[in-house]
Amino acid sequence: MPVDFLSDSEAAKYGRYDGPPSRAEMEKIFFLDNEDMALIKGHRGRHIRCGFALQLVTVRYLGCFLADPLEVPNEVLDVVAAQLGIEDPSCVKRHTERDKTRLEHTWEIAKAFGLEDFASAEAELAGKVRARAWNIGDGPTALFQYAVRWLRQNDVLLPGISTLTRLVARERERATRELHDTLAALLSAQQRAVLDLLLEVPPGKKVSDLERWRTGPSKSSGPQIVKSLDLVAEIGGTELGRLELDAAVPQRRVDELARYGLTAHSSQLKKHPASRRLATLLATAQRLETKTIDDTLELLDLLMVTELLGKAQREADKQKVIKHPRLAKASAWLAQAVEVLLEAEGWSEDVRLFEVWEMIDAVVPRAQLRSAVATVTGLVPPPDAEDDGGWRAEMASKYATVSGFVKLLTAVIAFEANAEGRQVLTAIQALPDALAYRSRHHPVTVLPLRLIAPLVVTGPWKRLVFGHPARTDNLVDRNAYVFCVLEQFHRHLKRREIHSPASSRWRDPDAQLLKGAVWAAVKDSVLTDLGLPEDPAGLLAEHAERLDRAYRVVRAGLAANTSVTIDDDGKIHVASVKAIDEPPSLIDLRKRVEATMPRVDISEAVVEVLGWCPKFMEAFTSIAGTGPHLDNLDISAAACLTAQALNITYGPIAVKGVPALERHRLGYVDHTYLRADNYGAANPHLIAKQAGIGFAQALGGGLVAAIDGMRFVGPCPRCVDTLSTG
Repeated sequence: MPVDFLSDSEAAKYGRYDGPPSRAEMEKIFFLDNEDMALIKGHRGRHIRCGFALQLVTVRYLGCFLADPLEVPNEVLDVVAAQLGIEDPSCVKRHTERDKTRLEHTWEIAKAFGLEDFASAEAELAGKVRARAWNIGDGPTALFQYAVRWLRQNDVLLPGISTLTRLVARERERATRELHDTLAALLSAQQRAVLDLLLEVPPGKKVSDLERWRTGPSKSSGPQIVKSLDLVAEIGGTELGRLELDAAVPQRRVDELARYGLTAHSSQLKKHPASRRLATLLATAQRLETKTIDDTLELLDLLMVTELLGKAQREADKQKVIKHPRLAKASAWLAQAVEVLLEAEGWSEDVRLFEVWEMIDAVVPRAQLRSAVATVTGLVPPPDAEDDGGWRAEMASKYATVSGFVKLLTAVIAFEANAEGRQVLTAIQALPDALAYRSRHHPVTVLPLRLIAPLVVTGPWKRLVFGHPARTDNLVDRNAYVFCVLEQFHRHLKRREIHSPASSRWRDPDAQLLKGAVWAAVKDSVLTDLGLPEDPAGLLAEHAERLDRAYRVVRAGLAANTSVTIDDDGKIHVASVKAIDEPPSLIDLRKRVEATMPRVDISEAVVEVLGWCPKFMEAFTSIAGTGPHLDNLDISAAACLTAQALNITYGPIAVKGVPALERHRLGYVDHTYLRADNYGAANPHLIAKQAGIGFAQALGGGLVAAIDGMRFVGPCPRCVDTLSTG
């Protein structure tokens, strides 16, 4: 077991100061509160008190005691000495004159703060590290850091670095070996032999089967997709993908083994112990089965988008350009004939048909007119067609590109579909049988109507599949039908309305939702956390009723509100609001109010408000969850709140010589007490106090918000669900 996984710099930082702590760390960790001071004052002599305090802040910062308590940065010594009122910090050198003093202080500090020895927690830590290595598969350095965090969080003194590295290496090795043994035990003797053969180079080949599996086809062409499908069938034929893994084995550990197996050389895998080799090959084979399906469907997508749809659309555009002169000429002849017909409306009522034809023939000969009609009919789709279908016709001419893989696609890869894609999936699954049909009575380019799914032939595909005009011999165009089904299959696949359960990128997104026994096990806690009922019918009905009520309120307000209009496209337009001139009485009232308002320092106002509501400060607890350990915490908190309100640092607020306003104390209060959870617990007391003020009651029932000098009246509870357009 390698135990030297830590770099020299990482090992040097363990249990030692790595330079002076940051200012934030100084304020948060090296501040001495009332309990700290009580312990320190229990000792006589400046050097004893200073040395004791250094050991106290050191174990709090590092998680362990130093063999030499004085191996601390000068900045730490200066901060501690200043808090103790020691003008000459160098007196602490006398602290090490008696070695037993250091030991006595470590025992006293450990007892006072409930610090445990490593030996008492070693077994529990070993289990934690092994469980994390089993579930997550972290590397040794990450596990080492986790172990250090766990020891710190559980008030356990850090052991020597070699002790902890050996524990981490040992438990990680145990978890890894257990993982390999568990996976290898799932394999039969035949499956073990199959996996080992993957590493061998077959006679006449240059690479092993594993390497061949890992480097499948990568070009988007019909033959390459056939090769990729053959590879899917070959890997699936081993049935390793169907092997149910032990439920206790974390999937991320299996994925980790598969990632290694996808990149490691065969010769390297051969050198591993049997259990590791077989576990790696099993995970790799299962991942390769999924990967080859993903790659095959990616190739299909790429072929459809670039080689078939893209090229067909470009070719159709070219054909439009080529046909344009013929169409333009024919359209001009038809336009001249129609103009004669329109002019005939002004002739006498007894005009004869032959007279009309004589006028038309004088402009456009009848033979040219018949030719123009034929040209337009052949080039222009019927009026009821969705589009010209040109690109579809071009794509249908590429039958040879897809004829190979459409026969294998659904036979090799299992697909499922929702209601939107089910008909198309059924149609493409029936294609191999339809394409195998042969008859002496008609060519292979047509199929009997009974072998296709007519319901999937929609839109412009109808003209191409059934003919235009429609055929009467119950035959359809084979090429057009194949591409009609394939194009819709591709579209539904992109939307995951058709999906492959064995794929990772083309599977059903809803499949990852919890179902069955797994959902039943966590249902109660999830619904409780989200505040949702098990039966959604009542909740949905309530939301529908509220939405309907809101719509009705809006509609009722729009009738009388000329400032809001809705155009024909459904867009809402709101007229600009014109500024209302301030009346002289309001200006005079503002001046009078400003003249009567006293000039009060903002910090004094904060302290006064805190005095009105003692429960506000009582809600502020330390990080450990205990009550305040500082005298005059309200004054320090008021100073911090004032600095935050003014967007300034604590420098202008701090007052040297006043304990409650010392700079380091303000930083400590900020880090330790002014936390979001404390604000959440304290604010309701202020809100309740504000609700009892008459002025607040007059404005909004006690619900008033203020920011940047502006007051906002909160809505009454009964108005929360009501929308107003006024």
